[in-house]
Amino acid sequence: MTSTTGTALTTLAGVAATGVACVAYAALVERNWFTLREATVPVLPPGSAPVTVLQVSDLHLTPGQRRKIDWVRDLASLAPDFVVNSGDNLAHVEAVPPLLRAMEPLMDYPGAFVLGSNDRYAPVPKNPARYLTPGYAKAPKAPRGDLPVDELVDGLVAGGWSDLDNARTTVDMGGHRVELVGVDDPHIDRDRYAGVSGPAATDVALTLGLVHAPYQRVLDAMAADGARLILAGHTHGGQLAVPLYGALVTNCDLDRGRAKGLSRWWPGAGGTAPTRPDDAAYLHVSAGLGTSPYAPLRFACRPEATLLTLVGR
Repeated sequence: MTSTTGTALTTLAGVAATGVACVAYAALVERNWFTLREATVPVLPPGSAPVTVLQVSDLHLTPGQRRKIDWVRDLASLAPDFVVNSGDNLAHVEAVPPLLRAMEPLMDYPGAFVLGSNDRYAPVPKNPARYLTPGYAKAPKAPRGDLPVDELVDGLVAGGWSDLDNARTTVDMGGHRVELVGVDDPHIDRDRYAGVSGPAATDVALTLGLVHAPYQRVLDAMAADGARLILAGHTHGGQLAVPLYGALVTNCDLDRGRAKGLSRWWPGAGGTAPTRPDDAAYLHVSAGLGTSPYAPLRFACRPEATLLTLVGR
């Protein structure tokens, strides 16, 4: 064997070992390394007292995930003024009881929710490489196995939370009157924003939009109507990210730079109107807490919940 061949084999072996180590870390460590993110959002009238909003998203829960359930339950110690659940709670037909157990202490606080596709349809095995193709944002429309979505909705509503799937309502949020508007999941074409659209109320402190998958058509419509904060999930923050580069995909038509965290959004922000107006909405996309059971990996994108502190402009 020549020295060149030996060097090449050594290099390949090193690359393979690094790959195996990264997969092991992503599967065994990071996907269970839950973290709380925090952000301050200046969207309330000047001089307003702060309001805390806890956002949980994309648990993709299966009955045996006790560590995740316990971690979510412990979030109640934050004593938020309001809780938002932005969908994709389930990954198993028997996951509703453990999901409601996870949410139980959080339902001591007022809250609202929307559904995601994985609250209706069970995950199925698929080629993970599809996540890296542009066509993956086009979700399959055929049911892939029903999940007990009615049981989920009934449980969350019984806990006192508002169902914002294609709905509009007004709530008390930390002593402020806040208008909420939401849609069912755009990823499977269940959004019907036209049925709840309209200018933001003038007698409230804030109009807040809620959607599972942050498709531009919904973000544009909510921002155009005057929502000054829009909350979403779905992207998993890319789930697999490259350090110093970020998410590879968003699984929708949102750009990679907004795959997670706080950014600004306005009608046309996705390309037709690149200049940001002064009254642009704030958009927060949660990287979520789970993964599909058929792709149980996270890399450079820890599972998260977020505590948003809303303050005066």
